[in-house]
Amino acid sequence: MIIVTGANGLLGRQTVQRLLDHVPADRIGVSVRDPEKARALAERGVRVRRADFTEPDSLTHAFEDAEQVLIVSADSTGADTVAAHRAAISAAVTAGARRVLYTSHMGANPASPFPPMPDHAATEDLLKESGTAYTALRNGFYASTTVMMLGDAVRTGRLVAPQDGPVSWTDHADLAEAAARILADEGRFEGPTPPLTGAHALDLDAVAALASEIAGRRIERVVVSDEEYHEALVGHGAPRAQADLLVGMYRASREGEFAAVDPALGTIVGRPTTPLRDVLAAALAGQR
Repeated sequence: MIIVTGANGLLGRQTVQRLLDHVPADRIGVSVRDPEKARALAERGVRVRRADFTEPDSLTHAFEDAEQVLIVSADSTGADTVAAHRAAISAAVTAGARRVLYTSHMGANPASPFPPMPDHAATEDLLKESGTAYTALRNGFYASTTVMMLGDAVRTGRLVAPQDGPVSWTDHADLAEAAARILADEGRFEGPTPPLTGAHALDLDAVAALASEIAGRRIERVVVSDEEYHEALVGHGAPRAQADLLVGMYRASREGEFAAVDPALGTIVGRPTTPLRDVLAAALAGQR
């Protein structure tokens, strides 16, 4: 049985939906915190079980009969996150899974200034040490992040942020399809995959230009210092930890951590990857 964790999240749910195109439903199980939210999957014949990375007994139950386990990375950072990933890996190995897969990141790096990247690197180390076959899906940076970066730029005409670097923005749907195909074709990748990215690396100047075309009005790219941006976020009510994280993201992009472009994703899904313009057009449709 193929087990997918976090199947109520955007990436996990889309992965299961795509996996159903390749594998019979009775070979798929999901691990979720709230089974009621996964009712649609259960109605399609997917095994739904409640589990939490912080509750080992729940993982034992959810991973029962596992042949492969896809661990979708936790939406958090820090030592507790790595500990949660360690618990999930351990439970998968104990359940007898012959392969553990993990949604890592193209920028996984223990020295990165962007906090999720050291967590991904640490989790990949745990996979290496687990003694079982593993695949680390080196996913590109989610294209949907650009919508958060734009904020109210369509209304104000100004995209205000620190200096950045090019990022190979990647659509959730493409990554979900790739994960499903890799699960269905077990053993396609050993260890870390190549970067699973979109076809182009774009900085915020290019994002502003795309948003301008879509919105039908000019959006100016305004560069501010890291410190000014950080204090503006805090002044608008953001916790300092969140402000630190976002500034770290810009620092990492300036250092080129997310600039790599690789054809692997398009090869896996068998079609051109989704352009950032399409993602922005869908997100901004109601803001014109």
